[in-house]
Amino acid sequence: MMQVTRGFFNLPTEEKQKYSNLVNGKEFRFEGYGNDVVLSEDQILDWCDRLYLIVEPESRVVGSLWPARPPAFSAVLREYTARCRRIADVVLSSLARLLGLREGRFVGMMNEGVAMTHARFNYYPRCPRPDLVLGLKSHSDASVITVVLIDDTVGGLQVQKPNDGGGVWYDVPIVPSALLVNVGDAIEIMSNGFFTSPVHRAVANAEHDRLSLAMFYTLDPEKEIEPLPELVDEKRPRRYGKTTTKDYLAVLFERFAGGARAMDTVKISTAELDSGSGSEDG
Repeated sequence: MMQVTRGFFNLPTEEKQKYSNLVNGKEFRFEGYGNDVVLSEDQILDWCDRLYLIVEPESRVVGSLWPARPPAFSAVLREYTARCRRIADVVLSSLARLLGLREGRFVGMMNEGVAMTHARFNYYPRCPRPDLVLGLKSHSDASVITVVLIDDTVGGLQVQKPNDGGGVWYDVPIVPSALLVNVGDAIEIMSNGFFTSPVHRAVANAEHDRLSLAMFYTLDPEKEIEPLPELVDEKRPRRYGKTTTKDYLAVLFERFAGGARAMDTVKISTAELDSGSGSEDG
């Protein structure tokens, strides 16, 4: 998978632009090749090129955005997608068991409606001033879970520990031929905070370029996301409001551009928890 990913990013710019995420050179769409959305002239851009594709379900795949070069790209991606799905199902089953839920609870949700898998291919070129810019600004994932294939030759991914004040970043070690699984915001909300969606970022590198591929597993766009009723009681009151996948993703993309977290829009404040208002929906 990494071989065809690098093959795509090594193509001439004009070839990659055939899959541009700018419709008619102006209107931004999330799928396709290019940079993330730019909302203002003051926005600090990331030192990163990306290709963003919906890979599941087949009804949502836009084949015209799948690169024709390298020739093996589509076949390799389809095989990789199928294998990652099996891994995701195992992880989701384990998370359900940890919460004391029926093993198939989360797997079942991923088979409801139009639950989707999004693939984000990241290319971080060498950067002459890595002290001035990030490869990818700090964020957490909106997904249920994310399966990440990381470059096993160059580091760059960093993570914060939950509730440590946010001042320290820790390097994620390189483990050759391994996949990294992130718990996403949707699971944090549904677990009522039992699991925490980690805040992470990618740093730039002056000497080496780097690749990564993230597979985001999201629920149906109209699916409501809220703490599961089995995980809310007097001892652990409701800690998050209600949203939908579609609305949360819209907030996330907007706040990500500004360097803020979407999670802050659904978290119930300590004051609300103390007053008991957090036990009500919304």
